Amino acid sequence: VQLQASGGGLVQAGDSLRLSCADSRRTFSSHIISWFRQAPGKEREFVAGITWDGRRRGYTDSVKGRFTISRDHAKNTVYLQMDNLEPDDTALYYCAIREGSLMLTRSSDYPYWGQGTQVTVSS
Repeated sequence: VQLQASGGGLVQAGDSLRLSCADSRRTFSSHIISWFRQAPGKEREFVAGITWDGRRRGYTDSVKGRFTISRDHAKNTVYLQMDNLEPDDTALYYCAIREGSLMLTRSSDYPYWGQGTQVTVSS
């Protein structure tokens, strides 16, 4: 499994960013790809997840209505569209994959991770 995350940057509050997570080896048929984030001094937390077929999506409460997770099967890529960004969204964002169909939210449930991409939101 090889995940490649990209799209982070430095933006102002209220701006938007789109993160991408490319699964270059297309290892699993049934799987969940999720985004997590980790701010300095805090634990890694679940942000959003999507099933392999795109039919089910999950979000943590703090991003509902602002973030949208989606996927492009042709490109084998999952996106996280982040709108109306807030300073509290500042973190290192990771994508991760687990086999199966359960939308789990603990980082320990995901065996494969991409490298992080930094998102910094200034006030």
